[in-house]
Amino acid sequence: MGDRLDAFSGAREARGARETGRAANSFVIHQHHARRLHWDLHLERNTWAVPRGLPRDPCRHHLAVRTGDHVGDRGEFGGGPVTVFDRGRYEVEAWSDDEVVVVLRGDRVSGRYALHRTRDRDWMIRRVDPAEPGWTPMPDHVLPVRPLPAARLPEGDGDWAFEMEWDGARAIACVEGGRVRLLDADGHDLTGAFGELRGLAEALAPTECVLDGVVVAFDREGRVSRSALRSRIEGGSRRRAGRIPVQLLVFDLLWLEGRSTEDLGYADRRSLLADLDVSGESWQTPPYFSGGGAFAVDAARAHELPAVIAKRLDAPYRPGSWLRVSV
Repeated sequence: MGDRLDAFSGAREARGARETGRAANSFVIHQHHARRLHWDLHLERNTWAVPRGLPRDPCRHHLAVRTGDHVGDRGEFGGGPVTVFDRGRYEVEAWSDDEVVVVLRGDRVSGRYALHRTRDRDWMIRRVDPAEPGWTPMPDHVLPVRPLPAARLPEGDGDWAFEMEWDGARAIACVEGGRVRLLDADGHDLTGAFGELRGLAEALAPTECVLDGVVVAFDREGRVSRSALRSRIEGGSRRRAGRIPVQLLVFDLLWLEGRSTEDLGYADRRSLLADLDVSGESWQTPPYFSGGGAFAVDAARAHELPAVIAKRLDAPYRPGSWLRVSV
């Protein structure tokens, strides 16, 4: 608790003192893993709980709820671990009962932000400044690369990565603001069918990214069950009892913290993905074979899988860079 209060002290420094002109004051942004993950923006005068975090896209407006200080308490927003997301100084450009405009200067968050009251304690926060140089918004939908059929393993397999083909539902996972949205290959929303995967966003927070993978269902014997997966998708959130659990197997990274990674080679994308440490009870990053396609084929046969996928290590995320080799 002492460390938590020390981290919070910057936001309370000189609380109640008058902020005038462009004088610099302290701010802290906490990442609060409460009943629902949210971020707390602590200025010296007031605190706002921001469920989806401060927007980086000037076109987006996020809800911000005026609160009292609640570092780890069990009030409206629940208890739970609290970490410092960012801290720094800010300058006040406008401050009234219905509008606050500040310039934040932190290590992770910098720029001009405006808060506008909508009703009672509900406010909206938006970024006033343009997005950071080079920043791109998260894509609404990514058309996943599909492997081309191949009769045999590619020559010079040292230039290729080899992975198992898992019989499941292809899924693009958009992780943003502590929430995850799952889309199938055609852009249909799968999020409601796989409630156990919602925790992925909180596990990765504050990272925002777009992941490519496949949702697989396993029966009690540990075998892939396509029928169970189909039942989950068709039943959506209505079927709860007795459902066979699923795993999201993530094998690619397409967008990370405002930057598209699709032009990078596969080896570089996998290196960035490894840094994210996507591992949990219902999600993981399966290994791949760098070279050694014959070993990948043997492993696929041992697990009774239908094929291996060969991916050029230096190729960007483009059609034609993946091959499917039946085993």
